[in-house]
Amino acid sequence: MDLKTSRILERITAASMEKCAAKLSRISAGKWSVAGVGVSRCTMGGALESQAAHMGNGAAVYFEVRGEYPFTSMVMFRPQDIEIISRGFLGASFSKLPVLNQAQELLLSELGNIILNAFLSALSNALGRSFLPAAPKCVQGEPQYLLEALWTSLDPAQLHSVATVTLDLICDNAATRSEVIAVIPENLERALADADKTQ
Repeated sequence: MDLKTSRILERITAASMEKCAAKLSRISAGKWSVAGVGVSRCTMGGALESQAAHMGNGAAVYFEVRGEYPFTSMVMFRPQDIEIISRGFLGASFSKLPVLNQAQELLLSELGNIILNAFLSALSNALGRSFLPAAPKCVQGEPQYLLEALWTSLDPAQLHSVATVTLDLICDNAATRSEVIAVIPENLERALADADKTQ
């Protein structure tokens, strides 16, 4: 991936997440903001090395898109911050438990669905085509396990672009951070670059 293609993907990602954070701030009780956006080129092993090092156990909501431009994405939350997340999103707190219960997983799935659909919508608009993602899945575990799941439908040995976004949520003077990660294959990158030339 060249620098120009990287910047196109970074621009699309940043714009979609800024728009999503503004929407979430309007419809929920907390204040959402984008703390950082980055795009890198790496294999699964490289992503594990760079991402897993600074992440504790998490809960992740996954999206998988098949078809001509298959890609995967996820939002990783901190389960220990479920009280802040629920208060910031719903206006009411869920109690912190050793393991997420069904209601908490549904909450994270709904929130993850909003965030990931914002990214999907931006890709659709850029390419002028629709994507049909599988139903989002919510799982909990160690960072390596969560990140490896992103590559289950992709070739782990191939280089892919990995777009990462850090989202902050502040509610009632409490804060939590979540991370959006999307693994983009070469043919989707090329399609985005080609579409950008015609605009």
